[in-house]
Amino acid sequence: MALTRNFKETVAARVQGDPAFAKALLDEAITLFLDGEPDTAKLILRDLVNATVGFENLAEEIHKPAKSLHRMLSASGNPTMTNISSIFAAIKKNLRVQVRTKVVAA
Repeated sequence: MALTRNFKETVAARVQGDPAFAKALLDEAITLFLDGEPDTAKLILRDLVNATVGFENLAEEIHKPAKSLHRMLSASGNPTMTNISSIFAAIKKNLRVQVRTKVVAA
């Protein structure tokens, strides 16, 4: 029988060891959010938080209880724009990246 590893552990290890992968996940979360797919974006953000800043540190940084953050980033969570913005900002800071957006014709 082959040994398997938990998906979340795999994502966390890859994010920590591959900055390009971490940036790609952040890019995907932002794209999904802007394209009207917030549920999937929240799940990617949840994995990014776990793999980078961590929920306890994020809670301290944005002054929200960790338990509330877990709920916000669940499939049924309903975070405010202010909370989503704060979460994106904390991840950007942790990854040491800037986000630039561009509007193009469809």
